[in-house]
Amino acid sequence: MPEFYKVAKVSEVPPGTKQLVEVDFVPVLLFNIDGQFYAMEDVCTHDGGPLAEGFLNGDEIECPRHGARFCVKTGEPLCMPAVEAIECYTVKIEDDDILISVDE
Repeated sequence: MPEFYKVAKVSEVPPGTKQLVEVDFVPVLLFNIDGQFYAMEDVCTHDGGPLAEGFLNGDEIECPRHGARFCVKTGEPLCMPAVEAIECYTVKIEDDDILISVDE
């Protein structure tokens, strides 16, 4: 059974924003897209750079280094130079707590 870690409060991540958190020593980007929460590893599959400094537009995150864009819901690359998906993680909400599992 996956282990979930409390990473933030729902009230700390308003809709349309992202937050960098750490889950069991893994850097994870947490997103609130229209009240739904998504999480992915904070690494661009093109060059290994962090995505946390990238621009969030709707449900897409753009790598600040070379402009690769990824769907935050699926981790799938949306344009070159990235061709590999980013690992996404399960998010669950309990009361006002956001929990993420990286054990999948």
